[in-house]
Amino acid sequence: MKCKINRNAANVLKNMLNSKEAEGKMIRVFITQNHGDHAHYDIKLDIPTEHDEIVKTDKDIEIVLDKRETLLDGVWIQYFYVSDEGFFITNPSTGFHDK
Repeated sequence: MKCKINRNAANVLKNMLNSKEAEGKMIRVFITQNHGDHAHYDIKLDIPTEHDEIVKTDKDIEIVLDKRETLLDGVWIQYFYVSDEGFFITNPSTGFHDK
């Protein structure tokens, strides 16, 4: 599985991982809604399970992805400070995205 993140997202995710709530946990990207050919994504702190793959990004942040969810393979996590501040997660292989 693959996962990319932009520099802004890496900074925000590193801050999340340095929080007290993150102790013993990792960043997980998960699907909130699956529409068959595309999905809506979100992020949370979580503990990996036997169904997960831990993917190391080019920003040296490990992301937990559920191997059973094919729409997670290839997600791109971006974070923007303009307009509405927040994460923007896409999967270019499906052509769809969610904020």
